[in-house]
Amino acid sequence: MSSPLLFSPIRLGRLSAANRIMISPMCQYSAQDGNANGWHMAHLGSLALSGAGLLTVEATAVSPEGRITLGCLGLYDDQNEASLKPVVDMLRAASESKLMLQLGHAGRKASSARPWEGGALLSSADGGWETIAPSAVPHKPDETSPRAMTCADIQRVTDDFAQAAQRARRLGFDAIELHAAHGYLLHEFLSPIANQRDDDYGGSLDNRMRLLLEIFNAMRAELGPDIALGVRVTGSDWVEGGWSISDCVSLCQRLANAGADFLDVSSGGVSPMQKISIGPGYQVAFAEQVKQSVNIPVITVGMITEPQQAEDILQLGKADMVALARAFIADPRWPWRAAAALGGKLDGHPQYYRCLPSSMPKIFGDAITNQR
Repeated sequence: MSSPLLFSPIRLGRLSAANRIMISPMCQYSAQDGNANGWHMAHLGSLALSGAGLLTVEATAVSPEGRITLGCLGLYDDQNEASLKPVVDMLRAASESKLMLQLGHAGRKASSARPWEGGALLSSADGGWETIAPSAVPHKPDETSPRAMTCADIQRVTDDFAQAAQRARRLGFDAIELHAAHGYLLHEFLSPIANQRDDDYGGSLDNRMRLLLEIFNAMRAELGPDIALGVRVTGSDWVEGGWSISDCVSLCQRLANAGADFLDVSSGGVSPMQKISIGPGYQVAFAEQVKQSVNIPVITVGMITEPQQAEDILQLGKADMVALARAFIADPRWPWRAAAALGGKLDGHPQYYRCLPSSMPKIFGDAITNQR
């Protein structure tokens, strides 16, 4: 039997990951003033022992007003950077997984309550703040409208992304993912549902892509060639007249030409009117269409839960890497199970080998010795 593609190495720019399993960024809503704490140490530490090729730290805001909630991570000041350093140091000490940070701005979906607190926009009395967006169009009709961004706002946000990238470089991340999906600020500029501007940042597809490309270029200038830089894009708004897969393909070709090292294809989030056909691997077709149009690695995500499902996606050439989130919460050792099921091998931690039943294939190769 040929060795599984899932456990073969992959290059994202100059970054080499040991396998094609990515732990997707998962918001924890547990920071204080944007600062990481013990929860992040425990949460990410458990995932770091999985053997996944790439571990992504949750969506991290580039400014205080760019946070989704009061509990979201940030990388906009010295305290944020200092609080994240011991987390990164711990992950480096405990794991061979490559480390990626997702940077974003929540736009009109910022200033929200945590999901388990209802998720609604917060009033100023409850700690909320003014949100900004390409246009003064609320996400939901009954919500307070965001403030339409001025040219000065656009320049400030661009600078915020560049400065956060500089901080991420100092922290030693291997890769950065720029978040341009899920209805947050950069997706809002892309989608005609949220972007009703009539200046250089609105109207035509080229104009709606302008801010994302400017921010990408500013971040690349800060990161240099050695840190992989990619983008999480949206394959569809799932709303008639919204952002489409053909728009996404055009954007991805522009990003590839601009020097993106990878593309991570998701969908939805910009409108409550979306009609998503949920099911196993429901976004894979978007990644497949992007992959056919670019010559850089494409990552797929969304209800990928089973090892054979992940392997089939790769074997059929629909994507180059698979990203999982909830599956890792349910099973932080998912790659172990996948390796056993598919006949793959991965790096492991001998401290944990004694948990493996003798009947399990040698997923860690010859490294397993007699465990007393």
